[in-house]
Amino acid sequence: QVQLVESGGGLVQAGGSLRLSCAASGRSISSYARGWFRQAPGKEREFVASISWTSATTYYQDSVKGRFTISRDNAKNTVFLQMNSLKPEDTAVYYCARSTGLIASVRLYEYDYWGQGTQVTVSS
Repeated sequence: QVQLVESGGGLVQAGGSLRLSCAASGRSISSYARGWFRQAPGKEREFVASISWTSATTYYQDSVKGRFTISRDNAKNTVFLQMNSLKPEDTAVYYCARSTGLIASVRLYEYDYWGQGTQVTVSS
């Protein structure tokens, strides 16, 4: 079994920054791509960013490019999402997930384990 636990969410003013962390435990953690998704009230869960298991490849949703950075520390089984220049439209519950493969993916259905989510609220 795999457990993913997110942390680092909170309330921040527009233009501020937050750093999310996702710690993983269980078997076969490091050799999989990981991703971040988010879900705002009344909306579907959407892709934010993903990273391959070697960190060689990353993908971002267009709306966060240049503001968010995904990274990982395989020695600590942890993935990070650095979020800068936050906007009110970034407000959502943020989820980390483990991909079914090594390659970074933007497709929600290619992730099989999910964390419980952490709330990010950006005030205007």
